[in-house]
Parts: sequence; C-alpha cells; structure tokens
Amino acid sequence: MAKIGFVGTGIMGSHMARHLLEAGHELYIYSRTKSKAQPLLDKGAKWCASAGECAAQSEYTITIVGYPADVEEVYFGEGGILSKAKEGSYIIDMTTSSPDLAQKIYECAKRRKIHALDAPVTGGDIGAKNATLSILVGGDAEDFWAALPIFEKMGRNIVHEGSAGAGQKTKACNQIAIAGALMGACEAFAYAEKSGLDIDKVYAAISQGAATSYQMTNVVKKALD
Repeated sequence: MAKIGFVGTGIMGSHMARHLLEAGHELYIYSRTKSKAQPLLDKGAKWCASAGECAAQSEYTITIVGYPADVEEVYFGEGGILSKAKEGSYIIDMTTSSPDLAQKIYECAKRRKIHALDAPVTGGDIGAKNATLSILVGGDAEDFWAALPIFEKMGRNIVHEGSAGAGQKTKACNQIAIAGALMGACEAFAYAEKSGLDIDKVYAAISQGAATSYQMTNVVKKALD
C-alpha cells in the first residue's frame, strides 16, 4: 500500500480520500478547514500542517482544491508541494484548473525529477461518493500507468488523454458540452412555468425521450425537487 498525501477535503475530496483510506493506503491529509477532514482523521488518516508537509511524507500527493489560484498556492507557495515533494514521487492535481498551469507544474516537477499528472474528474459528488468518477489524465504515459491503481479506487472511466495539460483540456470539452445541455434544460422549464404548465408533468413527459440527458435526470431534477 502506498503513502498518499491528500490536499483538499471538500465535497469531492472527502469521498475520494475515504476510498483510498478504506483501500488500505496510509493517508496524510491537509485541508484549510481542519473540521472538514475530521471524519477521515477519525478513520486513521494523519493530519499535516500544510500541503508541503503532506508531500514530504508521501509517494503520491493528490490535490483537489477550489480554483486555479488555489492550485498555484499549494504547489508554488512558500513551503508548497513542489518544494517539499520527494524526488521520484508523484504529484497529481485533480482540481478542474488551467491547462497552462498544469503544464507549468509538469515542467517544474520534471526539473526536480518528480512525476506530475493533471487528472480532473467528472461525475460530481455522486460519482465521488460511489467511486464512479471519470478521470481525465494528462502527463507521461508511464506515470499514468504507475498511478492507475490509485485512480481505480476513485473512479471507473479512467483515460490517459495525452501529454501534460491534456486532462484539463478534456475537462474543458466536458464543461462546454454540459453547459449547452444544462442551459437548454433550464430554459425549457422556465418556459414551462411561464406557460402555466404543470412542471412535474412536463418533466415526466420530456425526461424520458430525446430531450433526456445526465443534466436533465440528475441536476435539473434535483433543482426542481
């Protein structure tokens, strides 16, 4: 079992880290809000004072934080991951972030003989909870294969998309496709409401035909409920 550092225990990260812990990995945790990590600490994860401290303890360091600015901070900030990670270790950013930033992390890591992957996910909190995420990976092929057993504890559809940044670019494709589907579904029900239709009946009618989509049956249904 590997020693894994996990940075970010929010809605997605908390479930993903739990799967790794339950698989028997030794887990080192850092989150800006320690209380969010408490359930994992109660299960045996070890608390670290910083993202860099997580990396210093680990063979693999996984991050899933809020925004590209947060990624920049945990990797390049004072005492950050790139200054503390061991030579030969793996750093894996699973945040939905910038392809350019993924490339920057990769190039800096390579100079320090560290393996870097960008691996954003799709599937939302349900996918994280059930370990059914799609994981979109950019980086060197040999690094992808080395990290695959870890990815398999968190997701099902795991694809090596290409070189550094390719995972983030693929996630952008996903978001573009989602945006159209979600916007269309929202417009449909805004129109239904303004037309005086019974929303539940409209949903029952159109969610099973050509208008169906993951966004319709999951996100829109949740919103309507």
